[in-house]
Amino acid sequence: MAEQTPIRAAFFDIDGTLLSFTEPRRVPPSALCALAQMRAAGLRLFIASGRPPIYLGEVRRALPFRFDGYVLTNGQCCTDADGAAFYNQTLPAASMPALLRWLDEHPEVVCTFCEESYIYCNRYTEAADALCRAWRFRLPRAPIEDTARALTHPTYQLNAYMPPEMDAPFMRAVPGFKAVRWNDAFADIIPADGGKPEGMARMLARFGLTAAECIAFGDGGNDIEMLRAAGVGVAMGNAAPAVKAAADYVTATVDDDGIWKAAEHFGLLG
Repeated sequence: MAEQTPIRAAFFDIDGTLLSFTEPRRVPPSALCALAQMRAAGLRLFIASGRPPIYLGEVRRALPFRFDGYVLTNGQCCTDADGAAFYNQTLPAASMPALLRWLDEHPEVVCTFCEESYIYCNRYTEAADALCRAWRFRLPRAPIEDTARALTHPTYQLNAYMPPEMDAPFMRAVPGFKAVRWNDAFADIIPADGGKPEGMARMLARFGLTAAECIAFGDGGNDIEMLRAAGVGVAMGNAAPAVKAAADYVTATVDDDGIWKAAEHFGLLG
């Protein structure tokens, strides 16, 4: 049997991985302890999230730990430990007219446009808000803007509040985009050649590391590619079946010390 490449870095999704869904939403003490011991063991520790850069301050307040870097908007933006970006990839501008036509043809779809420092929506509907509440979060109360803004302002990601069965028709109608999901309430729309593995690769290169030397933790559909790209992919016990199937190892839930148990299993605790 080939010898396992030593793990020198770890990437963590946030919601459902580090951050509990219980009230109040928090990072379990065991996860914070695991992060501290992994750092003591010499690992580089990174966040890999679908959240856009504008929410980085909120992320850092919710996660009381200093990470070595942040992969945001599902890989479209990478920052250092202090939040300074060193890599950005926006949605292809050439596909924006097709996107706006599609949204006009589907008035039931609420779509959030994420720029580097501004977020806005195309519309608001009670149905979309109710769908979000069913998944225990709220539809962002972002300003409603004319979507023609997207023709002149670089956009990193869209959050399209639509059911999963609309993903494939959307991607056929809007070339250059792809949909990845954390849950059934909305899809993160990112460049077709983007994703968490791309951001992860940029971050690893910055520190002289390889994918084989990293472990990744996640629970959502938008984590599947990252778990497959990492040397070791860990699915949380609360992950969807497809996420667990893509992982090398399935740990306990976020609330049942899943991060600590996986780190202990792989001998990562200092």
